[in-house]
Amino acid sequence: MKEDTLVVHEIYASVQGESTFAGLPCTFVRLTGCNLRCAWCDTSQAFYGGKRLRRSDVLERALALGTSLVELTGGEPLLQPGSLPLLKELCDAGRTVLVETSGEADVSRVDPRVHKIMDLKAPGSGESHRNRWSNLDHLTPRDEIKFVLADRADYEWMRDTIRERRLDARGVTLLASCVWGKLAPRDLVQWVLDDGLRVRVQVQLHKVIWGADAQGV
Repeated sequence: MKEDTLVVHEIYASVQGESTFAGLPCTFVRLTGCNLRCAWCDTSQAFYGGKRLRRSDVLERALALGTSLVELTGGEPLLQPGSLPLLKELCDAGRTVLVETSGEADVSRVDPRVHKIMDLKAPGSGESHRNRWSNLDHLTPRDEIKFVLADRADYEWMRDTIRERRLDARGVTLLASCVWGKLAPRDLVQWVLDDGLRVRVQVQLHKVIWGADAQGV
């Protein structure tokens, strides 16, 4: 796949639903394709299809929506070679840029101005064996690690991973999120308090506003 084109599922403006940027107006560029199949995935519609566009057209459409915050997401956006130059071009245009990535794809070549929101997959995802642990060496204090948790076992895995790998000493923001409809946020909050974890518990704001099945929001 050439760097001058991208297969795009959708481009739209909404509010950011997750991360420390939650609630801010944001343009989302959702690319097609993912090499993981997480058990709880809520964007499986982006696995296939989409439309191949010139990268310059994707940039133009993203900037035209007018938000100062832009996120590249998927699927797994870093699978497409054109994603790296697009991220750079968005930064060059003066936007605050986020990339949402699974933690399996290599993040070492992402423009350092980009805020990387990187998953570490818990066992309940069925993909925890795909975590690329070397990615941790390429995170900076502007980046965030997200854990999506389906149950108590996932929580304990997150807790132990944070402690064993001293993630809270790396300066990155740690996010803990519940699989929608599987784990009650109140339970997660209590476990975090009981263990004194330095994580930010988050809910998916877009699902609170528009419902769990809404797309393009």
